[in-house]
Amino acid sequence: MELKIACIAGDGIGPEIVREARKVLDKIAECYDHEIKYTDILMGGASIDVHGVPLTKEAVAAAEAADAVLMGSIGGDASVSPWYKLPPNLRPEAGLLGIRKALNLFANLRPAVLYSELSGACPLKTEISGKGFDMLIMRELTGGLYFGERKTVEENGIRKAVDTLVYDENEIRRIAVKGFDIAKKRKKKVTSVDKANVLDSSRLWRSVVEEVAKGYPDVTLEHMLVDNCAMQLVKDPAQFDVILTENMFGDILSDEASMVTGSIGMLASASLNDTKFGLYEPSHGSAPDIAGKDIANPIATILSAAMMLRYSFDLDKEADAVETAVKEALKEGYRTADIMSEGCRKVSCTKMGDLLVEKICK
Repeated sequence: MELKIACIAGDGIGPEIVREARKVLDKIAECYDHEIKYTDILMGGASIDVHGVPLTKEAVAAAEAADAVLMGSIGGDASVSPWYKLPPNLRPEAGLLGIRKALNLFANLRPAVLYSELSGACPLKTEISGKGFDMLIMRELTGGLYFGERKTVEENGIRKAVDTLVYDENEIRRIAVKGFDIAKKRKKKVTSVDKANVLDSSRLWRSVVEEVAKGYPDVTLEHMLVDNCAMQLVKDPAQFDVILTENMFGDILSDEASMVTGSIGMLASASLNDTKFGLYEPSHGSAPDIAGKDIANPIATILSAAMMLRYSFDLDKEADAVETAVKEALKEGYRTADIMSEGCRKVSCTKMGDLLVEKICK
């Protein structure tokens, strides 16, 4: 199978972690008889340095011509970087927002996995963390409160701000379909999160999700109010498989879920459109303070590459091989600096990539 992958190394530690992910993908291609064609794209600060803008039309066109995009990280240290003296629309992060919009990436996937070997980093009680958890938060990314009409006015000498939360049934249906499709590849359970006891938009959300669920008789659906979900994430995270929710709720809940894992360097993410196309990136930032030191943790990017194999190419066996390699390396006690603990073996970014390559198709 030919895999056309656009690569955005980006800024900070981006080039280092993307390099290791590509090594793993190349090993997968070798073992499973695939051919990978990479196209390198500049975005963020790297693009500003060359082109004066964080995202060019040519970069968007190159991304559109690929089957999927693998990205490292975007941005720098706002206190010292000249990039942040530019207008907001010309700063590095504007490139990420621009490519998401250009590629219609409306579905954001944020896995939150607690590996047993890293349970000590979890801030929850041992009786909770001991169960482990493996959930995925499916967040609608291009609608809702963040994209609705907004204004600030003054009435009778009093300032008033208005933000509008709008969803139509088609926006809800397409993210729900994505959620149920992905649940079929996992534990076949969807928890749809809303505020249907208060908001009309949530009542429509719940209605449309129930309509979509009828087409997936093998997937269990439950509804949960967002305030209860926030509590359940710290009370019993093991109960969740796929959490399906709207933009603002997903923004908040995915950050909460990432923190209960205790290790953001392990967390992958994906943003998908209405085809199998997606942009895959780690959840962490560019960490400019450690860039070039070969101490970054590449695992989140490598797990993002595994998500790409699974969701954009339907290569579940290959994705399983990558994820199994990560689990084996952790079980054997290999750690990068950010997840190092007593009794383990600290390795560099490059060495971690090499170890994972060795464990694939061994």
